[in-house]
Amino acid sequence: MSGWKTGRIGVSDGHLAYHRTGGTGPALLLSHGLTDNGLCWLRLAAALEPDFDIVMLDARGHGESSRIPAGAAHDPADDVAEAIEALDLNLPIVMGHSVGARAIAAYASAHPGSVSRVILEDPPFLPLIDEATAARRKERFREQVETFRTLSEDELIKRGKATSPAWHADDFPAWAAAKKQVDPEAMPVYRQPWQQSIAAITAPTLLIHGDPALGSLVTPEIVEEALRLNRNFKAVLVRGAGHNTRRENFADYLSAVRAFLLGP
Repeated sequence: MSGWKTGRIGVSDGHLAYHRTGGTGPALLLSHGLTDNGLCWLRLAAALEPDFDIVMLDARGHGESSRIPAGAAHDPADDVAEAIEALDLNLPIVMGHSVGARAIAAYASAHPGSVSRVILEDPPFLPLIDEATAARRKERFREQVETFRTLSEDELIKRGKATSPAWHADDFPAWAAAKKQVDPEAMPVYRQPWQQSIAAITAPTLLIHGDPALGSLVTPEIVEEALRLNRNFKAVLVRGAGHNTRRENFADYLSAVRAFLLGP
């Protein structure tokens, strides 16, 4: 982490915090999942740092970025667009996990030709839900965040290690810190089908995912539909992993990402 830069950039109605490795390689923008923060990419960033200039964003409502007023609507893809412009990233590689992957997909689809490659880690490519169901989910999420706030980071790490014993020890500090930072209004509500969010992506795209039996949100049927909808997609199953794909089988995950980014 020596030489990494921490900063913030202005975006509409707020700011986004970020960490940046620097270097002369191509820009690689990372967008984390719900309740995480930018430093939850720490192990991957350290592994790829020699080859890329890596930017780890704190999404709005997460980490050190702006909070989300109750009832306010915002589009995470717009934040990605403004961050790329503010940081003057030229044809970056863009990569996201979970809801961060949905934001990356929506950005890349809305801005064809603006990115060089796309990686989507276990995105929630799920059916749309009605308003009542969305409201119940948001309320359950607020309750979860309130529970996080009652626990110390050490208590969160202890819980995390009990529920995810296969994770590397280095994954837990940022994960626990992020749980104390997340905004209770951060749960997204999707207004368009996931199929629409990938339709216009023109860059080579890797859909990397785990096993649904272990908690992955990406089923074989979703993979088949994504590959049919967009010929720029390829898919890789990381065996022995679920939704937190890179945390549950980091070696195979890193191998697949490296092959996609550094291969022919």
